[in-house]
Amino acid sequence: MTNTTTSAESALLYQQAIATFKRLLDEARASGDPEATAMTLATAGEGGRICARIVLLKQADEEGFRFYTNYTSAKAAQLEQTPHAALCFHWKTLRNGVQVRVEGRIEKVSPQESEVYFASRPRGSQIGAWASLQSQTLPNRDEFEARIAQFEQRFVAGPVPRPPHWGGYLMIPDRIEFWYGADFRLHERQLYVRGDSGWTRRMLYP
Repeated sequence: MTNTTTSAESALLYQQAIATFKRLLDEARASGDPEATAMTLATAGEGGRICARIVLLKQADEEGFRFYTNYTSAKAAQLEQTPHAALCFHWKTLRNGVQVRVEGRIEKVSPQESEVYFASRPRGSQIGAWASLQSQTLPNRDEFEARIAQFEQRFVAGPVPRPPHWGGYLMIPDRIEFWYGADFRLHERQLYVRGDSGWTRRMLYP
């Protein structure tokens, strides 16, 4: 594939990359991976310090990759400061091991979209979103349990609303790499990159 593509070719390449990701995710689920949607999320903090943690992918389509979290958390503060991030999926049980690496720009999803997803969560998770002061110091577990009880009582009579400090993020990718494990570390790497002229695809040495 050359480094110059038409808009139609660019759109087709991106559709191909997303379709490949969704197919691999389905294969990972079918292979018995207990957390196929688990992904490493890497963000940049103050002074360029990199932080990484595991979060769960909630949706992937041609708009991008969605996940949800507390907007007052450490990761949210870093995304506010540097709205770019990297994701990495690693499915050890799939074929000879498969990784998908994604990089791109981050933005918040709409409040309406966050509302819809929050309403689908188990009630215990909804309560937890209110009770947890995510990333802040917790003096002891009893204090957290007391906060859980407090919000269980507060919302005992009806559905749990979405906290204003909780919602989703969308990663809009500009790099997607598919890494396929092989014997003797002779892996296959396929890289999709969005540049000024659109999406291109090339192979990388392992």
